[in-house]
Amino acid sequence: MRLRTPFALLGAAVLLLLGPPLLSTGSGTATGTQIPGLRLMVPNTPGGGYDITARTAAKNAEDAGLTPDVEVFNLPGAGGTVGLTRLVSEHGNGKLAMSMGLGVVGAVRSNDAPKTLADTTPIARLTEEQDVVVVAKDSPYRSIGQLVDAWKADPGKLPVGGGSSPGGPDHLAPMLMARAAGIAPKQVNYVPFDGGGELLASILGNKVAFGVSGVGEYLDQIKAGELRLLAVTGPERVDGLDAPTLREAGYDVNFTNWRGIVAPPGLSDIERDKLVRLFEELHDSPQWRASLEQNGWDDAFLTGEEFGDYLEAQDKRVTSVLKELGL
Repeated sequence: MRLRTPFALLGAAVLLLLGPPLLSTGSGTATGTQIPGLRLMVPNTPGGGYDITARTAAKNAEDAGLTPDVEVFNLPGAGGTVGLTRLVSEHGNGKLAMSMGLGVVGAVRSNDAPKTLADTTPIARLTEEQDVVVVAKDSPYRSIGQLVDAWKADPGKLPVGGGSSPGGPDHLAPMLMARAAGIAPKQVNYVPFDGGGELLASILGNKVAFGVSGVGEYLDQIKAGELRLLAVTGPERVDGLDAPTLREAGYDVNFTNWRGIVAPPGLSDIERDKLVRLFEELHDSPQWRASLEQNGWDDAFLTGEEFGDYLEAQDKRVTSVLKELGL
């Protein structure tokens, strides 16, 4: 027995010395970006901006070796507030996050939703992008001037479709465009769809006269000639696309959309920081940089409390704009 005691003590000492390095090798689950079982919720239908953003982020994170097998799933409804309510109910779930943006901010107000983004854990703002004004390839409108002239003549007979609820980006952009063109926003026949995927079918089928959505959602269809791009809503033309800004066309509108990630409330500091770190590493990856360029997205990265402050400011902005437009 006396002979075995020193060996036992020596073994324990070796385990103490070897244990910490073995536990911290690689990214690790305590200090790195690995979140096995991570799920990304998309609060609208497949094919929309939130969906494209989430699936791109998941693939890029996997390709960069940041975390494995990220599951992306859709839970559409009420402009994103069905998904928001589900997210808030998952209190303390550090393996769930939601793709979202300005559309959810607006939907919370327009639907008088029981839960708001103030009930979530802000993780990161990822991108900013312009909206595009598009028509079907066989549309009679070949320029933004022709479209607006017809719109002014009879606003109610030219329905405009958008992939967000009232108060969201695809609603605010045409309302601001209408006001700049001398059309009372209350006269606009706005048809909301639950995401850009549903909207696309209505544009192509001429169910709406024109549509407004994010450039990244319809880039492929524009380049393929299925959609005709008439204008972009931001301050500058989009590289690779032949269309003026609304300001260039004579309408004083400068509007951009953004998208980000929020998580359930009640996360521990470790869980929150790991999610933030994951998106920080994603932001710096060559895979994500390539995706920004490919989708026409502008880098608008912001994390944690700063993103939380931004969400609060956006809520006030949407409320103010809706009141200003009489909506």
